[in-house]
Amino acid sequence: MTIQILLVEDNPIDVLMIGEALKTWKIKYCLHVVQDGEEALEFLFRRGCYGKVERPDLILLDLNLPKKSGTEVLAEIRQYPDLSTITLAVVTTSDASRDKRLCSELGADLYVTKPLDFEEYVTAINSIEEIWTGA
Repeated sequence: MTIQILLVEDNPIDVLMIGEALKTWKIKYCLHVVQDGEEALEFLFRRGCYGKVERPDLILLDLNLPKKSGTEVLAEIRQYPDLSTITLAVVTTSDASRDKRLCSELGADLYVTKPLDFEEYVTAINSIEEIWTGA
């Protein structure tokens, strides 16, 4: 089985780092990348050019996004029953307890702070796989 992952990230360096970290996962995946909050919602609601995309099994969501913030996207996703069952991991530079609390209240399943070191980045992204798969 191949899982569908939607990465919502506007920083090309973080897209690259997460993409490289995902290559270490044991499960098969297909990675889709969008760069802002509005584009994420277009993808999830299958609007416009995203009309035929598969529903993601996992969303990796940055908080600091253009057009619509990650918390706005999270809040909107969790309002729709067919989207609220998608596992959602916030992957962000913020280590602020208020951001963690807000994301938890809005329904995020996981909260991962982006490290600066690549090896720590791989470990952080791998923790998502371990938690998500129960391995």
